[in-house]
Amino acid sequence: MDTDLIKALGDELFNALRNRQTLAPLTRRYPQITLEQAYQISLQFLKRREALGERVIGKKIGVTSLAVQQMLDVHQPDFGFLTDAMQVADGSDVSLARYNLIQPRAEGEIAFILGEDLLGPGISREDVLAASQWVVPCFEIVDSRIHDWQIRIQDTVADNASCGVFALGPQRIDPRSLDLAAVHMQLLKNHNPAGSGLGSAVQGHPCAAVAWLANTLGELGIPFRRGEIILSGALAPLVPVVAGDHISLSMSGLGDISLRFVP
Repeated sequence: MDTDLIKALGDELFNALRNRQTLAPLTRRYPQITLEQAYQISLQFLKRREALGERVIGKKIGVTSLAVQQMLDVHQPDFGFLTDAMQVADGSDVSLARYNLIQPRAEGEIAFILGEDLLGPGISREDVLAASQWVVPCFEIVDSRIHDWQIRIQDTVADNASCGVFALGPQRIDPRSLDLAAVHMQLLKNHNPAGSGLGSAVQGHPCAAVAWLANTLGELGIPFRRGEIILSGALAPLVPVVAGDHISLSMSGLGDISLRFVP
C-alpha cells in the first residue's frame, strides 16, 4: 500500500464522515493492510479534520473489554484521537445530523485528565495513576464509517477507533481516592437498565488500559500531554442509540452523566 493510496483512504473516511455515508470494509478491499498502514490512514483522516480547525485534546482506547471484543469480533484494543469538535456537554441534546453520526452506539467509560506528560514505552499502571490529575465519568458515542460495523482491527484503527463524540461528567475526582477497578457502572437507556460493569472490565484495571495506550502510541512517537483527556474503554457492551433516546449512567464514587439524542 503506497502513500497515495493511504492518503486516498484517509480522504475517503473523512468524506464518509462529512456525508454521513458508510464504506465497505477496508480489510475486505485490501486484505493485506497492516496495522501500521491503518494508523497512517487515520493520521490522514485526522489531518483533514485539523484543516477545518479541529484541535486534538486527547486520545482514546477502545475495544478493551472482553464483552465489547466479542460483540464486535475484534480481539485487541484500538486507539484514536479526540478533538475539541467531538466533545459535547453533559445533559445536552446531541444532534445526529450536526455531529455526522451514522450508526452510533453508547458506551460508559472512566476518563482520565492528565496532570503530567507521559511518553511510552515503559509506562506502568502506577505511572498512569501518578500522572493523572482527575478521573471523571464519561459517555463515548462510538460510530463507524464502515458499513454495518463490519470491522476488523485495521478498519477501526483507520477510522479513528470508530470515535463519534464524547461527554464528560461535571465531577473531578482524585484517582488516588478510590479503587478504580472496583468502580461500578449502571447504564440506563430510556430509563431502563441497559448495561452494567466494573472498572476491572477494562484490561483488569483502567490504568492498565491507559498505560497500554501510552506505550503503543509512544512507540509511534506520540506522547500524552498534560491536560489531555484519555478515554480508557467501555465497562459494558455498547448500546445502540437513535434520535429520541435518552441515556444516563451512574458510577460509584465518580457521579452521573446523561445525554439525549435528536435528529
